[in-house]
Amino acid sequence: MSRKNLPLRLDPAVHEAIARWARDETRSVNAQIELMLRDALRRAGRLPRHVGELPKRGRPPKV
Repeated sequence: MSRKNLPLRLDPAVHEAIARWARDETRSVNAQIELMLRDALRRAGRLPRHVGELPKRGRPPKV
């Protein structure tokens, strides 16, 4: 899956709040922001249909 890099400027307090939330859910800040954006797009009815789910957290299962 191809990923798009995006520089993002955040208020330090907003970044810290996202970082705390991400730690609470064992995610990276990047993954937490993507989750938040996808959720907002889904609620607004603007998430494209071809967009798949986020990859599951953790290591892939051994085969």
